[in-house]
Amino acid sequence: MESIVSIDNITKQYAGGFQALKGVSLDIRKGEILALLGPNGAGKTTLISIICGIVNPSSGSVTVNGFDIIRDFRRTRSMIGLVPQELTTDAFETVWSTVTFSRGLYGKPPNPAYIEKVLKDLSLWDKKDSMMMMLSGGMKRRVLIAKALSHEPTVLFLDEPTAGVDVELRKDMWRLVDQLRDSGVTIILTTHYIEEAEEIADRIGVISQGELILVEEKAELMAKLGKRQLTLDLDRPIDALPTSLQAHALELTSDGKQIIYTYNSRENSTITALLEDLRYAQITVHDLHTRETSLEEIFVELVHGR
Repeated sequence: MESIVSIDNITKQYAGGFQALKGVSLDIRKGEILALLGPNGAGKTTLISIICGIVNPSSGSVTVNGFDIIRDFRRTRSMIGLVPQELTTDAFETVWSTVTFSRGLYGKPPNPAYIEKVLKDLSLWDKKDSMMMMLSGGMKRRVLIAKALSHEPTVLFLDEPTAGVDVELRKDMWRLVDQLRDSGVTIILTTHYIEEAEEIADRIGVISQGELILVEEKAELMAKLGKRQLTLDLDRPIDALPTSLQAHALELTSDGKQIIYTYNSRENSTITALLEDLRYAQITVHDLHTRETSLEEIFVELVHGR
């Protein structure tokens, strides 16, 4: 698939000596939703800021649609929209004027119909004449999203876009993300709500201590690192597992009423053999249920295991 953003060996070291990024390389595909996950201070915001031209890298290069972010700053910046974490708005401007002005900053001609559509998509239309200072935090967050979309970018960065906002805005946000992806916009988001990344992202990238640990297709990541747990409820408690079952690496609960089997998500065939061996061992199961590792558990294991 064609790449729209290419990041090549980017490093960032600040004056005090702190190294925020350590040789990050990544190709972001055109039209995908990429979720960047990482703990606070991992380097997510620094990486986004470099791509958007807000922070200069110490070394390495970034291109957007083939154009270098430093040599072709104006061209690349006009292709990028950014929704920052901070709620920075023009207190004495109306919603309509601040979003319209943001479009003009990128040299785009006036398009009231498009601005109207963006405001309606974000449930801001009834606030279009309201002063920014009169809006709630959630409404200000919506305006930041509208400003980022005002110049019709082809690449959209969402840096913790739903942090501290209500459920209604989250739903509006992800509905809009789906619409943008359908129209061909590439979306890169950072989030602490890992279940959101699990729901909407095509690929998952994990950053820790300034390094990109991995980038995987979501389904492949879940299959490769995800585990499933089969819990077998026994008809009668047992004191210990028979030696004939040792090959299955089972765990018996302390009360002897349940057997727990943890296996890779690609090893479904071993369950049939396990049930057969249980039957030969004359252990009767009256119920069973499975549980699959969540993306959050995989993320925690990756970061802390490192």
